[in-house]
Amino acid sequence: MALTLAGFDRIVTAKTGADRRGDQGTMARVLLIEDEPNISEAIRFILSRDGCEVVVLAEGTGAVACARAARPDLVILDLMLPGMSGLEVLAALRAEPETEGLPVMMLTAKGQGRDREAAERAGVSHFMTKPFSNDDIRAAVRVLTGREAQGDPAAGPGGSGQTGLGRGPSGRALTGP
Repeated sequence: MALTLAGFDRIVTAKTGADRRGDQGTMARVLLIEDEPNISEAIRFILSRDGCEVVVLAEGTGAVACARAARPDLVILDLMLPGMSGLEVLAALRAEPETEGLPVMMLTAKGQGRDREAAERAGVSHFMTKPFSNDDIRAAVRVLTGREAQGDPAAGPGGSGQTGLGRGPSGRALTGP
């Protein structure tokens, strides 16, 4: 299933592995807000292969309206974006009743403590520093969308039923600083 949103000309939609599964399993819808084309395409590819429907937006402007229209299960948000910073987008998402409880994973090349602290104050659900491993981003997305904890077949092997983020396959911590 491809998602089409009228009025968002910078959105790229992706058909996913779930399209091939038909009605089997659940498919998480992820809104990826990332301005670097190589990174957004890599994440889109990784998550699509993992059974997610991925909508890509390349700037912060319009992100809240896009989240309302797309109704994602998770927002993956870059910290540094044109038009509106990731922190501004996060604050706007948390201020809207429709999106205040939406899980948000922030990605950044700036892994400094003050960036993490600012994101946590703004209400981020998870913080991940670039570069990251494919396994770590897949594991975080599975947990944040509830597929790992529910043992979703689309989540692949290793559904541990854990409720916290714990550690990714590479051993890197998926929670806290």
